[in-house]
Amino acid sequence: MNDLTPQFPESAPALTPSPASASGPASPDYPFWNWRDAALFAGMAIPCFLLAIALTQGIFALLPTNTAAPRLMTMQFSGFAFWFLCLYAMLRARYGQPFWASLAWTAPWPGAAFTLFLGPLLAFSVVVLGILLRTPEIQSSIHLLMQDRWSTLLIGVLATTLAPLFEELLFRGFLLPLLVRSFGTLLAILLCSLPFTLLHGPQYQWTWQHLLLLFCASAVFCLVRLRTGSTAASTLVHATYNLTFFTGYLLSGKGFTP
Repeated sequence: MNDLTPQFPESAPALTPSPASASGPASPDYPFWNWRDAALFAGMAIPCFLLAIALTQGIFALLPTNTAAPRLMTMQFSGFAFWFLCLYAMLRARYGQPFWASLAWTAPWPGAAFTLFLGPLLAFSVVVLGILLRTPEIQSSIHLLMQDRWSTLLIGVLATTLAPLFEELLFRGFLLPLLVRSFGTLLAILLCSLPFTLLHGPQYQWTWQHLLLLFCASAVFCLVRLRTGSTAASTLVHATYNLTFFTGYLLSGKGFTP
């Protein structure tokens, strides 16, 4: 991966005029969305997650269980689902473009076999770097939610499926191409990795070693996305990265997760 030239999908949908986009000229470049779209999408986050909180509280008030993990996971992922429904509607209504192709969800991609092993390789590399940095072992908020077997299983499944899917679509599918076009590849990787790292900060008590490790992992996800031209590729790397740490947690009983 010594060539940092971004590979955006050649099959990215060509812009076609639609009634909703007739009020202004649409750029033929990829990505076809702009910073106003990004601001609109960001502004949708609060109402979407407030709706998710309200619905989750109402649903779980009717259920006999008080387990924290299902409640919090339902709240978080339903919020992301509502948020991405807004993005889907925006891409369709404003530009008349398909959701998955627009966010470069393509397969197969160059080096597909290599990306299958890159997640575990990255996880082991992060562990070694964490040891060199004398990263403190902390009881992360995720571990505190693993109160029983079913909570652990639920978190493990979501951490290796929906979590990397939503995060990669958001950061590497939507945000990264916009940053590359505006600031160039290297700065885009840094700017994309910063909010990704901050999003996970509370989970690791804002220890600088964990934040640095997260930043490095995010940079690798960005590189995979740019070199393959596929958000599916970076999602696979992200998912197998998380799976490696979750497997280590189950085997060790205490788990070191950056």
